[in-house]
Amino acid sequence: MRPRSITFRLTLFFSTASMAVLLVVGYLIGAVVDAHFEEQDLAELGGKLELVRHTLAKVRTPADMSILPQSLSDALVGHHGLSVAVVGSERKLLFKSRGAAFPATLLGSGPPEDSSARERPVVWEQDGQGYRGIAAAAVTGVAGQPPVAVVVALNIEHHRVFMEAFQKSLWLAIAASIALIALLGWIAARRGLAPVREMADVAHGISAHRLGERLPPESVPTELADLAIAFNDMLARLESSFRHLSDFSSDLAHELRTPISNLMTQTQVAISKARSADQYRDVLYSNLEEYERLARMIADMLFLAKADNRLIVPSSEMVDLAAETRGLFGFYEALAEEHGVSLVLAGAGAVRGDRLMLRRALSNLLSNAIRHTPRDGSVKVLIDQRKSGEIQLNVDNPGEDIEPEHLPRLFDRFYRVDPSRHKAGSDGAGLGLAITKSIVEAHRGMIEASSSNGLTRFGITFPAAGAGP
Repeated sequence: MRPRSITFRLTLFFSTASMAVLLVVGYLIGAVVDAHFEEQDLAELGGKLELVRHTLAKVRTPADMSILPQSLSDALVGHHGLSVAVVGSERKLLFKSRGAAFPATLLGSGPPEDSSARERPVVWEQDGQGYRGIAAAAVTGVAGQPPVAVVVALNIEHHRVFMEAFQKSLWLAIAASIALIALLGWIAARRGLAPVREMADVAHGISAHRLGERLPPESVPTELADLAIAFNDMLARLESSFRHLSDFSSDLAHELRTPISNLMTQTQVAISKARSADQYRDVLYSNLEEYERLARMIADMLFLAKADNRLIVPSSEMVDLAAETRGLFGFYEALAEEHGVSLVLAGAGAVRGDRLMLRRALSNLLSNAIRHTPRDGSVKVLIDQRKSGEIQLNVDNPGEDIEPEHLPRLFDRFYRVDPSRHKAGSDGAGLGLAITKSIVEAHRGMIEASSSNGLTRFGITFPAAGAGP
């Protein structure tokens, strides 16, 4: 089943919480009003009880007891809705208001032993009318006569009618409030989630040709500001990736077009007229060079593709960086002499990794440094083992400074600071530094470039030997 929308969940939660609060408040209001009426009734019953007690206190002789009913009737004139009963010893009914009906719980208990005692109010219904009454002890003026029980009751039907109407109006108001709160909650949730819908609209409009749109974080609520910033960062990364991919595709097409054009041109020239075997051999040798260049480029691209997908798994062995550097010095000795460049090694250190891959990375850096070093300059390889166990390897060469805006992109594929210069060799297509970076990162290292004051440095930081690739 499809999950409920956030708007529905917020509305349901808000409505449920509001309903619970309103129900509790409604119950408390009803209880408070009912308690108020009960308190009023008890105050009135207490006053009538004192009136009856005062009348009973005037009874001094048995003769006065015989006229007690008339005295009480006279005393209760004008007290509408009031009923009184007086019960003597042995549950003898001494007086009872006309038409009054009392429950057995009040009349059957007889006079209390404690003349100051008062029972809790009793509520009952008789002939469709509601009553509330109390029973208490009262003493007469007759010497030696035990206390009598006085029962006083009020007709509370008008209170009941009012409470029923009040309860009905209250619960109708609460029900209407709950419905209104649900509607307002839905509207608030819709308006509150409007920035999310705007983000969805922007996301729907994103394509390879429309990656420049952004959400202004200041226009969204604080709770969504982090989401908007993350969304913008994602779009920036996508835009950068698409731009690099587009540049890479263009550069790749350009790099492949040159050797293929050379092959086509040489082949067309070769077959344009009859030639000797030596001439055909020269054309084939020339074509072979172009094929080798294409093969190196394809191999480099496959290597970088594996690196992008984390498929490069270096072997693990101890590699002496100084020894590998001296071996590469011997390999590049002829090229260095041709450019009038000297090679210098200082320091020593060993790392754990793949010897051939690390040798390839150092070879790319050395060939790049030799080609960009002016005559009579020196290419220096400095190896330093830090106290933390990390190995720092720097390849320095003098020459013209590289502009700061180019430094972050030196390790991009096919990127050249000077596009007009076409370099020969394995990294002539502009893949050497990209491959070097992939190898260093596969060994959990970090490489960076800096250029200032006539010195260009490529620095590699390898983790401690115990860390491994």
